[in-house]
Amino acid sequence: MPQDASDKVDAAWPLFRSLASYRASSLPADLIAGLTLAAIAIPEQMATARLGGFSPQIGFFAFMAGSLGFAMFGANRFLSCGADSTITPIFAGGLALLAAAGSPDYQALAIALALMVGVMLMASGIFRLGGIANLLSVPVTVGFLAGISVHILVSQMPSVLGLSTPDGSTLDRIGVLGQQLSQANIFTVCIGFGVLAVVFASEAISPKIPGALIGLVAATMAVIWAGLETKGVRVVGAVPGTLPALTFPEISPERWVRLLPLAFVIVVVIMVQTAATTRSFPSDPDRPADVDRDFLGAGAGSILAGLFGAFPVNASPPRTGIVSETGGRSQLSGLAAVFIVLALLTIGTTLLKHVPDAALGGILLFVALRIIRLRQIAMIWRQSKAEFLLIVATAALIIVLPIQQGAGLAISLSLLHGIWSVTRARLVIFERVPGTTIWWPANPHMAGERVPGVAVVGLQAPLSFLNAPGFRTDVLNILQAPAAKPSLLVLEASGIVEIDFTAAQILLELFKACREQGATVAVARLESTRAQAAFERFDLYEVLPKGRVFLSVDEAVRALTAA
Repeated sequence: MPQDASDKVDAAWPLFRSLASYRASSLPADLIAGLTLAAIAIPEQMATARLGGFSPQIGFFAFMAGSLGFAMFGANRFLSCGADSTITPIFAGGLALLAAAGSPDYQALAIALALMVGVMLMASGIFRLGGIANLLSVPVTVGFLAGISVHILVSQMPSVLGLSTPDGSTLDRIGVLGQQLSQANIFTVCIGFGVLAVVFASEAISPKIPGALIGLVAATMAVIWAGLETKGVRVVGAVPGTLPALTFPEISPERWVRLLPLAFVIVVVIMVQTAATTRSFPSDPDRPADVDRDFLGAGAGSILAGLFGAFPVNASPPRTGIVSETGGRSQLSGLAAVFIVLALLTIGTTLLKHVPDAALGGILLFVALRIIRLRQIAMIWRQSKAEFLLIVATAALIIVLPIQQGAGLAISLSLLHGIWSVTRARLVIFERVPGTTIWWPANPHMAGERVPGVAVVGLQAPLSFLNAPGFRTDVLNILQAPAAKPSLLVLEASGIVEIDFTAAQILLELFKACREQGATVAVARLESTRAQAAFERFDLYEVLPKGRVFLSVDEAVRALTAA
């Protein structure tokens, strides 16, 4: 189908967009992908629910809601949305400060949080706020995931070792677990690390192999066959065969307000992960990913999850990769997986009764180890020691502080890193490449030449209140240099893509200072349309005539030195 025609069809499908122009020939591939997705998702959603302090069927509710909501409103054909181990430790830690884990109050707060997160995500999609997904830099994201990994490992080790869960901070719990290692249940340890080994081996052979399901089934059969429940191996127990029912939390307005900071942190993390997922697995490599539309889908998934009595949901890169790699063609793959999970809830919950907690813990140990990006950590260490410190600092914040506070500070750290990068931008001196009309930033590896009485300077960053004062100081130092005071100052503006109000006032002062000191000032290569609009909006042309704005530095130098 031609590109324009495809765009018109998509626009005509406000819901279930991935099913636009669906062909029956794609059905077998979607059903196979859906079956594989269900085999991967069932044990993972059970484990993630337990990670958050919920019974296993709540994880199934979250998966069904996330898949249905995203299929309705999302754009990406492959993306799988459901319970996610990245955000679960964050909201579980935040909710634990407000209510006891597993209590009715805890679940009501989780439902309210899911609704709040969903509304915020949908608003982000409607108002096209996809840029928020860039709030976390790569080093901060890597450190964030490393910290989350430690939280998951520490939270699951008691289940894997057969020990009681200690109280206190993450560091306190690590110390207690270290002291209790001698009391570990050998059967539980074998189950947990055995499942971990099965998942690792399956992943190494092929990501399409449902290693988690294989390990879970094998561990459950071992428990039943060897009677391990009598030997201290804890199991999931009876799982209610209930279906999701519409619900709404009954909590006070004050508690809704207290959830706002936690909801914001969760939304930022979801936006970052959703954007990364949809860009990594594009529906059409020839078309840009519709990130804002996918925020709508993730938001709808969280709202449905709240109405189903579950918790916030998120895009899953591994599950999305499975759908893509197994030949999925549309969100029908996710809907097929939903049908399989629904069938399990309806007629197969008795199969889950003897699932050992240690097996779910082993699955989560694999998830925790997988999200540590060792290659990126090593690369950043080799290429940028300063940004490696960002990884360490972010991971430390997540590990040492309560996880909600640590996540919020990690976001702040990323923003501060961006601000610091902008403030580091200082004046750049340009020189002419010998024998050409090209002016290039001066550097020790290139022989350049200067024109007597001419200073060509630039700033390779947006000019804003963050760096404008330093820019003014550097320019004034050049104007007031006693040895080589220039009679012509050319501002090479190709790197100045934006000018804010504060920076515009400083430019006005500089233009006036040049005039007072008898120096002619000109601007070359003002290419950014936003910077051009700023010159008009802030009346910069009243001080700098438009005749002093040139298309190139060479044109400015020739025109104004000849004069």
